Parts: sequence; C-alpha cells; structure tokens
Amino acid sequence: MEYELSQLAADDVDAIVSWHYDPPYDFYDMESDPEDLALFTNPENWDDKYAVFDSAGERVGFFSFDVGDDGDILEIGLGMHPASTGKGRGKAFVEAGMEFAAETYDPEIYSLAVATFNERAISVYEDIGFERQETFMQKTNGGEYEFLRMTLSRPL
Repeated sequence: MEYELSQLAADDVDAIVSWHYDPPYDFYDMESDPEDLALFTNPENWDDKYAVFDSAGERVGFFSFDVGDDGDILEIGLGMHPASTGKGRGKAFVEAGMEFAAETYDPEIYSLAVATFNERAISVYEDIGFERQETFMQKTNGGEYEFLRMTLSRPL
C-alpha cells in the first residue's frame, strides 16, 4: 500500500483529534493530554506536521518532524488511524514517513519515543532498524509514564 504525506490542514486536525483508540491504546487519544492537544491544534505549529493518505485517498495517519538544535537528529512523532492499527500496516506506514523525512530533512539520526507498554509499535520500529536507547519517565495525560527512546542512524 502506498502512502502520501501532505501538509497538515485544519480538516486533518479536526479528523485526527476525533480518533479514539481501544484500551490500552486510548492513551494516544489526543484529548487525553490537553497540553498536547493545544499544541497539535495550533496552526502556528503545523509547519513540520503532515497528514498521511493511503492510495484510496483515505486519511490514515499523521507524522510530525522536529529537527534538533544541531540539525543532525530528527525527532519523529506519528499516529495511525485506530482502524488501521494492528493490521500489519505499521511497517509500510513508518517507512513511508521515514522516506519522506529523508528527502525533506536529510537527518543523520532518526529518533522517536514510544510508551513502553506499546510492544506492537516497538516491534515495528525494531523491524525497520531502530535500536533501543534508554527509558525515561515523562509527564503526560495527567500522570507520569515510562517511555523508550529509539534511534536509527543509517539512511533507509
């Protein structure tokens, strides 16, 4: 399945913030963290955020990219539509985002953080070549949760 990334627009944001996941993945519902929701819905923050569409033109996810201060590390954020998760589509989805990132940002290192309970996503990232770096605690969603930092330092 092919994926296409396009600059995030208001209708994309409206759709994405309405997505609701089944437990335990409801942790990723945008409404779960008011601060993250405010950042995501603010048009001033959309420059490096992209909606993802499948070959049928359906909105199936999003990516955000943040270039580190030194320009060598690209922090990746992403989300898939709840109906697309758990169906074996994750690897192609992440690879499409990484290919876009390689062409657009040309980073030395790709980095992402994932909640440690999300073994499904961790497996996808490792299958692509990401390596586990460290775990850390992060305040979000009204609590403090353990996350895993993963990096990939080779081009795709």
